[in-house]
Amino acid sequence: MTFDVSQVLSFAIVAGLLVISPGPNGVLIAKTVPTSGALAGFANIAGFMVAFYCHWVFALLGGSLILATSADLFTAFKLAGAAYLCWLGFKSLREAWRGGKVEAVTPARRKRGLTIAFGEGMLTNLLNPKVSMFYLAAFPQFVPVGAFDAQHTFVLVLVHSLINLVWFGIMIAVIARVGTIVRSGAVRRWLKGVTGVVLIGFGAKLATLQR
Repeated sequence: MTFDVSQVLSFAIVAGLLVISPGPNGVLIAKTVPTSGALAGFANIAGFMVAFYCHWVFALLGGSLILATSADLFTAFKLAGAAYLCWLGFKSLREAWRGGKVEAVTPARRKRGLTIAFGEGMLTNLLNPKVSMFYLAAFPQFVPVGAFDAQHTFVLVLVHSLINLVWFGIMIAVIARVGTIVRSGAVRRWLKGVTGVVLIGFGAKLATLQR
């Protein structure tokens, strides 16, 4: 089994931008840690990661079926994926352009046990079809040609999971230390803008991908 390191690194950049861009996972962490502690925050992250692998199985089975069926379905598949990445990119750019007031994230009212925190983290992502759609759109362009299989795609999901662990681990450490998160509107707009440009670029790349 061989890997193209440049493709894995490219995927890491895209996945990393999506992870650090403000979203429901960060909100959940910010609500959980102040009242339930750092361990509950890491239980949230464990839930994220389990959900990622569930979406990976769904995306792998669906994508493999499409890629093995016909050239026409592959074309439709890649164009749909490209359109989705571009839509995410335009949405991020629009949010960056509009800016607006940044709402504070209030801590959860009740202390959460580790099991509940894990379940909240898993459900937050398991019920979010955008994760599967991202994998379906990203896998074909970040694995070697003809290598849309469990081994190669597993590496990408592992990279995505580790980025989540590192980023939200840092976030947990900051919240646990200072008690609150300082959320800068300017920083959020900058992250959204960069994410939007990168996603549109990879959407355009996917649109030109050959079967």
